[in-house]
Amino acid sequence: MRAVVAVVGGYLVACTLLLVAYRWVEPPATTVQVQRLVEAAVASEPYELRYHPVPQSGQDDDLRHAVVASEDARFYTHGGFDWDELRAAREAAERTGRPMRGASTLTQQLVKNLFLTTHRSVVRKAFEVPLTLLAELILPKDRILTLYLDVAEWGPGVFGAEAAARHHYGTSADALTREQSARLAAVLPAPLARRPQDMGRTSSRILTRMRQMGW
Repeated sequence: MRAVVAVVGGYLVACTLLLVAYRWVEPPATTVQVQRLVEAAVASEPYELRYHPVPQSGQDDDLRHAVVASEDARFYTHGGFDWDELRAAREAAERTGRPMRGASTLTQQLVKNLFLTTHRSVVRKAFEVPLTLLAELILPKDRILTLYLDVAEWGPGVFGAEAAARHHYGTSADALTREQSARLAAVLPAPLARRPQDMGRTSSRILTRMRQMGW
């Protein structure tokens, strides 16, 4: 038991130190990137990793606004967990009898990408809670958003807004149009299955939400 506590404690300490470093430097790699590389190796499939983290100045404001509007509208007001969204998701699941939809905040998604994997499990959720609280304590909100946009998956082997902009539109992340930004935001819930060019209806809803939020 002591060994388990020591391992868990050491892991959380290591993640804390990395979060402190990530206030100023970009992550050299993430656990989800490693997960995808391992999955490709096990399946003996070719895999090209495209990852080009950039600072906030390298991310178009429309993209930042589109992602918040689409993924976490209360991002700037919650403390890491959106209890209203979680309650709404639970009530919807009870009403429809369907599995509870995801209600993760951008902070939760960031720590998952940085330190965990995409596999759903009780263990992952158990680590996600303290890591989310640590991220909110250590990182300013704008830095959390910048890091999330830098490490989010936007297609097979495509990580971060800069790589996504180059891959999908042949431009840089600071030169995306408003429409392109909304389409990229629409991909995030299912990046391995969705393509920006197919997201016209969803991107229209995101653009409407952005206007409603004053962006």
